[in-house]
Amino acid sequence: MIDELVVRNLGLIEEAQVLPGPKLTVITGETGTGKTLLLGALRLLLGETSKPDLVGPFGEEATVDGRFVTSGGVEIGASRRMPRDGRSRAYLDGNVASVAALDQATSGLVEIIGQHDQLSLMRASEARRLVDALLDADGCAARDEYRALWAGLQDLRARQAQLGGDRRSLERERDLAEHQSVEIDSAGFSIGDDVELTRTLARLRNAAELTELLATAQRAIDRTREAFDDAVGAVRRAGRLDEGLDGLTGDLSGIEQSLGDVAIDVGDEIDRLDDDPSSLEAAEARSAALSDLKRKYGSTLEEILDFGRQMAERASDLSDLLESADRITGEISDAERHLADAASRLTAARKRAGDVVTQTALEHLEELGFREPILDVRIEQADPGVTGADRVSLQFASDRRLTPGDLGRVASGGELSRLVLALRLAGGPGQVEALVFDEIDSGVGGTTAVEVGRKLAALADRHQVLCVTHLPQVAAFADVHYVVTRSEHSATVERVEGDERVAELSRMLAGTSDSEHTKRAAADLLDMAAGR
Repeated sequence: MIDELVVRNLGLIEEAQVLPGPKLTVITGETGTGKTLLLGALRLLLGETSKPDLVGPFGEEATVDGRFVTSGGVEIGASRRMPRDGRSRAYLDGNVASVAALDQATSGLVEIIGQHDQLSLMRASEARRLVDALLDADGCAARDEYRALWAGLQDLRARQAQLGGDRRSLERERDLAEHQSVEIDSAGFSIGDDVELTRTLARLRNAAELTELLATAQRAIDRTREAFDDAVGAVRRAGRLDEGLDGLTGDLSGIEQSLGDVAIDVGDEIDRLDDDPSSLEAAEARSAALSDLKRKYGSTLEEILDFGRQMAERASDLSDLLESADRITGEISDAERHLADAASRLTAARKRAGDVVTQTALEHLEELGFREPILDVRIEQADPGVTGADRVSLQFASDRRLTPGDLGRVASGGELSRLVLALRLAGGPGQVEALVFDEIDSGVGGTTAVEVGRKLAALADRHQVLCVTHLPQVAAFADVHYVVTRSEHSATVERVEGDERVAELSRMLAGTSDSEHTKRAAADLLDMAAGR
């Protein structure tokens, strides 16, 4: 809803604050006082293009500030600054914003119904909401079932999309994953094999030289052991002569044992060396196989083995998906059949609700001064979507002799406002939270004017409603009443209550607020409106 509107230097309005009530607020004043400037201010906050001639004589800039409150209680602050020279600036909650951002932030909060305003009921989504609010029990059940089936169908389609393509391409992907996994697994590598293979190749490639070097070492050790045997024998004989040399004998025995162990180890290494060309060829082949795997699947053995595990898992997942593909396809087929059935029942229910909207709205229209209007709620087939398989549109003609067409193209300003009033009363509240009527009293008076006021008040039980009017019969039904008064060079906007309101209605009735007769007539209007 609109919580507050403040304008400064807008046209002849130097400064004004409007605090609309939650129900029906009217704005009145003599012709030319600037009532429509307030609607223009609202349009600016809704993202309409500004014009330099809106800037008044009280400064070099016009400003419009507004506060909106959503049905959820969220406050939105919107502002426009329009210099006499230069581009306008927009703000949201005190921060610089684009005009498009203003439009987006306030979209759905306020709708201005006038000859040149974009009418939300011309959108298929809003027309559908109008009709859906009047669905009967079977229609509500069909709508709820359709929504559940639609959600289930989207889930099935998402699962089908996980297959990543048609069955043949999936089978090719699975076969490739299996081939890659088997190729890596059959190579027989495990963590650490690459290090061991490097060592093996180095040994086999240098087997002859290693054998010669180790043999030389072995011969030297043998000579050392022979010489050492002489040293050990001499020390032992010395020990028999001097017991204090026993420790030296033990040390030499330990060294002798170590030399023996080293000789055995060198001999074992010589025995393990194999300069058989076939062994080297096998190791070279294994190294080439590892290089090939690295070229295909990873720069290290760890990466190759990890890729192999991933491909094994992917192949398994694809096999599972392929096994369930036929079942998912069948489930989708069943879901689409059930969805089509629910959509058909929802369409039938919408047609019944559309008939109710049509009949009720036509009754309102006749009470609002239309003699033989035509209203057609069209329910046409559309591609299935989240809300059904229908496209809802509204066709109107103010007289049976005319060809019905889209609302905004076939109705004048006053007719359009009264048509929207009738439709909003006949159907559901829709998405819009506040309705602002411009020119609703154009071409009406007398009893019709009273009906316009009464129906605006009835609509204000569901929505916040603002209305600019010249008719006292309409203004009498207001919960909040503002008057725009013009002096020679400026206009003021003030809220009126009590005697001031009676005086304003008297002026609207007879052009004067001093006549006791018109004051009584104004008071009678207020009493009538209070009783509706």
